Formats: sequence, C-alpha cells, structure tokens
Amino acid sequence: MDLQIALLLGQDGITNGAIYALLSLALVLVFAVTRVIFIPQGEFVAFGALTLASFQAGKTPGTLWLLLGAGFVVAIVDLVVAWRRRKWRRVPAILGWNLVYPALMAGLILSIEPSKWPLLAQISLALALVVPLGPMMYRLAFQPLAEAPVLVLLIVSVAVHLVLVGLGLVFFGAEGSRAASFSDVSLDIGEFSITGQTLAVVLTSGVLIVVLYQFFGRSLYGKALRATAINRTGARLMGISTVMAGKLSFLLAAGIGALSGILIAPITTVYYDTGFLIGLKGFVGAIIGGLASYPVAAVGAVAVGLLESYSSFYASAFKEVIVFTLIIPMLLWRSLTTRHVEEES
Repeated sequence: MDLQIALLLGQDGITNGAIYALLSLALVLVFAVTRVIFIPQGEFVAFGALTLASFQAGKTPGTLWLLLGAGFVVAIVDLVVAWRRRKWRRVPAILGWNLVYPALMAGLILSIEPSKWPLLAQISLALALVVPLGPMMYRLAFQPLAEAPVLVLLIVSVAVHLVLVGLGLVFFGAEGSRAASFSDVSLDIGEFSITGQTLAVVLTSGVLIVVLYQFFGRSLYGKALRATAINRTGARLMGISTVMAGKLSFLLAAGIGALSGILIAPITTVYYDTGFLIGLKGFVGAIIGGLASYPVAAVGAVAVGLLESYSSFYASAFKEVIVFTLIIPMLLWRSLTTRHVEEES
C-alpha cells in the first residue's frame, strides 16, 4: 500500500464514518430517552435514499402510501383515546398531523412532477415524507409499552424492523437505486483528489452534529430530552411529558436516518434492505460509547468507518467480520468496568 492508496482509503473511511457517527448518535439518543435499542434506524436510511431516487426517476415513492396508512391508523387510535378521556381539544391536532398533513403531501406529489424540481427541493420533500414516520412508529409500537422491560422493547424493535424491511420490498422492489450526485466539483491537493460528494457528506454531518449539540445544550426541548434520559420519573415529576420526549427522540432519529440515506444515495446503490447493515455499523459505534456517551459514540463510529475501509483493502472478504468482531472486546470491557444494576420489573 502506497501513500496515495492509504489517503484514498482514509477518505472513504472518514466519509462512511461520518454517516455511522450520525446513526450512532441517533441510537444513543433513542436508547437514553426511551430505553429502545432502535434496530429500525437503518430502514429510515434506506427509505430516505430510495424516496429521493424515486423522485428523480419520476416515480411516486412508496413512503407516501406508508405515511398515509400510518397516519390513518394513528388518527384512529388517538381519537379513540381522546374520546374515552373526553379530551376534545386534542382532536384538531390529531386530525391535522395524522390526516390533513399526509393528504396535503399526497396532493402535492401527485399533482406535480418532483423530478423537475431542484435538488434541494427534492431533498426537502423526501425528508417531509420520511421523517414523520418516526413519531408515528413510536405511537403505534413503543408508546403502549413504554414501561416494559428492555428485552420486551428489543423484541418489538426487531418486529418493527422486519415489518419495515418487508414494506420496503413491496414499495421499492428488489432492484437498487442511486440518486444523482450533489456536486461534480473536486478539490485537488497534489496527486490526491477530494470529491465534492465526500465534502458534502463530511460537512453536512459536522454541521448536523454541531446543531444537535446546540439543541441539547440550549433549547428547552433539548434540555427536556436530557432530563428524561437522566431520570424518567424525575422528569415526569417536573412536568416533562415522557410521551413527548419519546416522540421527539424518534422524530430526530428518523430525520438523522433519512438525511444519512440521502447523503449516501449518490455514493452507493441502495436496496430496500441496505439500511440494516449500515445501521448495525452505527450500532457498533453506539456500543463503543456505551449507549450513553455522544462524543465517544461519534469517535467510535468514525473508527469503525476507517477500520472497514482499510479492512476492505487487506481482507475484503472478511471486512464485515472484522468490523462486527469489534463489538466483542468492547462488550467485555464494558462488562468488567461497569456497575451492574438489575432492572426493576
């Protein structure tokens, strides 16, 4: 391996690591707030990428029908709860978010041709379709079991993952898709060239991480999420709604996942089940951070990207094995150095 190859592999590793870092931050956030190991995180990556690719190909993405169906079911469930508790003031919000908003999105997409829109508008429309699925998923699958043991929540998370993978196959088919490149610009440094797509991924990931840091440190909702993550009972006693915190954490996780998928869509061909493997690599970074530390998880995710990149050069057939084997020493070290606390039933 010469210096040029090492730099190219490093560039690829940092690009992948930036995506894994975003996903690991989302996984840590969801687990800290809701105790859910969010296995379906990868499906939002695939849905974001495939939705953008569908727009550019002049097709109606299947996520539109998923949004309509999920919104209808959530509306029925929430209306029944509001009727039983006589909370009529909630009815307009329930109808607006779960029925009116998906209907407006459907009317907008079906009445125009998103393939003729600018790239930024297509990205915004793809995010507008995919991101609301996060809170809807929480409402249907996890909110009724919010106080269940972690093992039960893990089983539900696996079930949701399998359902979304099946729906992805139905909506997008078995063929892969790739979006148009964001930029054809390249930065030449001597004999080494950095592509505009790599710069877009790394800069966007960096900006998003800074925005999340400011959100958790300065905004009221960010502080509410931090309080819920530290002590759910104490947060509830202080007037913080754990239901709101759960929905907000899933909203952020869905947004991070969908944006990550959009960032990688021009780099690699994305299939309906591609997100699962990408999400698992983000999970390795989250494990390095102990599912608690955001900075350590981000650094660990970048390390996973670099390890994967250099492993593909020396032992391409075993690169996935090498990456996932990293979990074993990390879990062993965590087990030996962490004080164990039995979960209350």
